[in-house]
Order: sequence, then structure tokens, then C-alpha cells
Amino acid sequence: MEKQLEQISQQQRESWNKFSPGWKKWDELFMDFLKPMGDEIINMLNPKDTEVILDVASGTGEPGLTIANKLKFGKVVVTDLSEDMLEIAKENAEHRGISNIEIFPCDVTEMPFTDNKFDAVSCRFGFMFFPDMLLAAKEMARVLKPGGRIATSVWNVPEKNFWITAILGTISKNMELPPPPPGAPGMFRCAKDDLIAGIFRQAGLKNITVKEVTGKMKCKTSDVYWNAMTEVAAPVVAALSNADASMNEKIKREVLQKVNEKYPSGNVMIDSSALVIYGEK
Repeated sequence: MEKQLEQISQQQRESWNKFSPGWKKWDELFMDFLKPMGDEIINMLNPKDTEVILDVASGTGEPGLTIANKLKFGKVVVTDLSEDMLEIAKENAEHRGISNIEIFPCDVTEMPFTDNKFDAVSCRFGFMFFPDMLLAAKEMARVLKPGGRIATSVWNVPEKNFWITAILGTISKNMELPPPPPGAPGMFRCAKDDLIAGIFRQAGLKNITVKEVTGKMKCKTSDVYWNAMTEVAAPVVAALSNADASMNEKIKREVLQKVNEKYPSGNVMIDSSALVIYGEK
């Protein structure tokens, strides 16, 4: 791996390990939020009972654990860059009595698997973090069997994702944030039309389809929204760490006001939109 890509990967690993306690705390909220995208990935892959399936960028275990639960005789190999996130995945599997999984901490661009090993690959919201998305797609294609299927989800455009723009937009309005380098990992990096589909084609995949999937973050209150986002979302925490106490309080006040104005009933169910992309080897 190139040194620059290796540095980005190391930063990603450190960041996810650092935020793993927050993800563990808010796992129920976020797994419910992301479930429609995982369900569509599973629907597209249509796992068969005896298949061996790879879940990339699993985090706390989804959709890999749900896929494993559907396989009578097959298994799921669960991978992520962060060892601490995978520890939570292991705990979640034990709690749910799911034993047909194997857990491998590894980098998506250098996976320790032989060619043509897996029947299918799932990857929910991983591509936006990969330093080299084409290299990642090629590696996934490499470990897929001929005829194997792959499905991934990425966030759609900012206008359809108030759940993150409500807070990041307010931060940007109040603070001078340096623009990220071109191609750097980021929330809406993959939202551009045909971007991931094009990467899939470059990786040699075919029969590619793209589907929009919507979801809702069921926070119920604006305070829950603020607390969850400031304990889980790395770009939010990074930005707020550069704000003094008064600026932090100002941003919080404006975010809560923005959310409460959009959901005046007090039942905060924040809309989201993602794209689920499917391909075959």
C-alpha cells in the first residue's frame, strides 16, 4: 500500500477505535436508523443457506450478523479496520446467539483471503471512508467467486440527509473549517451520480443496478439527536473540539432550534437517503 494511503488508513483505524465506546452506547439507535439500507443490501444479495459471505467495514456487526442469522449452513466473515468496533460486533453476535461468523480485523485494500473465495460481499457505508475506492472495489471483486454478488450503500446528496447536515451545516456556518483535500474520505463523497457504479465497472463487475433507499433516525427528542451525534460522528467531534465553550454552546443552541423547528410536534424522526449499488463478477 502507498505510504499516503497507509497513513489515511491508520488515521481511520485510530478514529474508529476512539469512537467505539460511543457506537456501543448508541448502537440500538443507529442500527435501527441504518436497517433499511442493510435490508436492501441483503435483499439484493439474496443469500443462500450454504453460502460463505464477506461483510466489509462491518463496524458493530451489521449487516453481517443479520445475514449470518439467515444462513442455515453457511457463514459470514466479518471484517473491519477497527479492532475495537469488531469487539462490539463479537459481543452483539454472542448476545444474539449467532455463532456462524468469523471475525477478521483487516484493511479492505489488503484482505487476507484467497481469490474467488466468497459467494457474496456486503459493505454498508464503507466506501466513503476508503482511501482508494477503486482499489477497494478491485479487492472485493478479487475475493468474489465468478458469478458472485456484491452490494454496498453510500449516502445520497446532502439535501436529502438532514440528519447530518443539521449539525454539520450549523458548524460550518459558525466556524472556519478547512476544506478537505480532493478525494478525501467524507460523508457525501460517493453521492455523485454513477460514481460507485462507475467504480464497480472499472473493477470488472457487471449487471450493475442502483436504488435509492430512505430511512429515519428515530431520536424522539432534539437532545437525544445532539448527544448521539456528538458522541458518534467523528467529523462533528473533530470540528467541535476546536470550538471554545461559548461557541460550542451557540452551535448546540442553533442545532436544537433548527431540529425543533423542523419537527414542531417534538417527535424527532429525521429523514435520510442512501443509494444501494449492486454488481456481479
